[in-house]
Amino acid sequence: MATGKSGIVQLRNNYFRSVDYFLLIPVVVLTIIGIFVLDRVLSEGYEGYPQVLYRQAIAGVLGMSIALLICLIHTHFLKIIGWIIYAVSTMLLILVLIDNFSMVNTWGADSWLNLPVVGTFQPSELSKIGLIVVTAYLLEAIKDKEIPYFRGIALIIAVYAVPVGLIMKQPDFGTTMVIMFSLACMIFVWGIKYRYLFLSISGAVVVLLPLMWQFFLEPYQKTRILSFVFAGSDPHGEYNLIQSKTAIASGGLIGNRTGSVVWVPVKQSDFIYSAVSEHMGFIGTTAVVFLAFFFLARCLYVGAKTRQKSYSYVLVGLCGSFAFHFIENIGMGVGLLPITGIPLPFISLGGTSLMVSYISFGIILNIAMERKSPQT
Repeated sequence: MATGKSGIVQLRNNYFRSVDYFLLIPVVVLTIIGIFVLDRVLSEGYEGYPQVLYRQAIAGVLGMSIALLICLIHTHFLKIIGWIIYAVSTMLLILVLIDNFSMVNTWGADSWLNLPVVGTFQPSELSKIGLIVVTAYLLEAIKDKEIPYFRGIALIIAVYAVPVGLIMKQPDFGTTMVIMFSLACMIFVWGIKYRYLFLSISGAVVVLLPLMWQFFLEPYQKTRILSFVFAGSDPHGEYNLIQSKTAIASGGLIGNRTGSVVWVPVKQSDFIYSAVSEHMGFIGTTAVVFLAFFFLARCLYVGAKTRQKSYSYVLVGLCGSFAFHFIENIGMGVGLLPITGIPLPFISLGGTSLMVSYISFGIILNIAMERKSPQT
């Protein structure tokens, strides 16, 4: 009996010694900052407060619990998990189009399911993880010559065709960009030459951009792009950005202490960075940028030190997804990038986004812990 107890204690101690706290701590701090800022934003008159805040906090606790549980799964099972996530998310994406539930009038896209108990859920967020994990193992198989080169490329195209097509059908251009950016990052690390990657991206932009403009982009999305390219041409279309900049400026060094807040549309999600500045000032926004950079840098470091190529590709893909979210959300909040519905990981309001971010984080942490374990 004593031996059994000592074994459990040793297993627990080994678990906590293997956790990469350089990854864990930035994520926990970002989540705490998110809850703090959301409490301030939602208390300004948001419908459903404080229940909405409680749900966000519960999602954070559940997400962290899921992430730590994922760490208990052997990394050899990541391939199976990736295919399961891919299959489930693809089926849910199909269900989005036929479930007679739509939030087009609210968010401009039919991207959500209304599930019992869970509430609204966005399958495209989950599909990002499945695509990254599945692609990582296909790239490894091509690299090791287990699959012929052109057959492997055809398989990757086939894997992406259905979910990306369904996401574009919603339409959700922002998530599509995240998916393609993650793929580009993985292919780059896999070994494609600079000039080929540059030519591929340039060709895709030249060929696909006019088609997307004509057939996929909604009028409000076109307005956002034109307002970004031709600043000042459409004051009505730039209203959100103007308000976001005003809120950021009002934060000063330590946050706005006048008691008078700036109204910013979707301040709790898309423009949450403006709320961080408004309530925590330059110190708060600097902390967010530093924590995000440190987290991403640590992901790449772990990816460079892993024992298996597929793990490196998974880490690079997930890191690319997180990086796109951080850069795009902060960039659009300050007017450096076009406005899209991209949330700020671990901070923006949204149970789906937070849970999926933690699932991604759990996979990253799992691989980081595997790196510290004895080689078998």
